[in-house]
Amino acid sequence: MLAALLCGAVLLGGDRPATLAYAWAAGAAVVLAQVDLAVHRLPDRVTYPAAAVCGAALLADAALLGTWPAFLRALLAAAVAGGVALLAALAGPSGLGLGDVKLLALLGLLLGWAGWGVLLAGVFLGLLAGAGLSLVLVATGRAGWRTPVAFGPPLLLGAVLALLVEGPLA
Repeated sequence: MLAALLCGAVLLGGDRPATLAYAWAAGAAVVLAQVDLAVHRLPDRVTYPAAAVCGAALLADAALLGTWPAFLRALLAAAVAGGVALLAALAGPSGLGLGDVKLLALLGLLLGWAGWGVLLAGVFLGLLAGAGLSLVLVATGRAGWRTPVAFGPPLLLGAVLALLVEGPLA
C-alpha cells in the first residue's frame, strides 16, 4: 500500500521535495479516513505531524527550486480554508467538527500549492461527495436526517479527485 502511495505521489509531483508532502499526506489520509469512519474523529496525532511534514517539504521545495509563489499561495490557501471552516464550525457546531477544520487547513495547504482552482475544485468535490453520501444513507434507511456522518473521507476524496484532474504538480 505504501509503495502505491509513493508511486502515485511521484507521478503527480516528480522527483522533488514537494513530492514528500503529497506522499506523506496520502499515508495520513488513509489513517484519517479509517479513523473518521470508525469513530467520527480526525486525530490530532495524525493531522498535526502531516501538516508539519507537508509544510516543511513545501518550504524545502520553495527554497531549493524557487517555487516561492506556490509556497506563499499554499500558506494563504491553508489559512483561508481553515478560517472559513472554523467560521462554519462555530456557526453550526453540529456540522463541521474541529478535526474537519484542521483537515481543511491541511488540504488547503496541499491543494493551494497546486493552485486556487484546484483548492476550490477539491473543496467543492468534497462537499458534493459528502452530500451525496448523506443522501444515499438517508435514502437507504441507514441514517436519518440528524445522524452524524464522517465528513473527512468525502473531503479527502474531493482533494484526490482535484489533484488527479490537475495532473503533474511540477
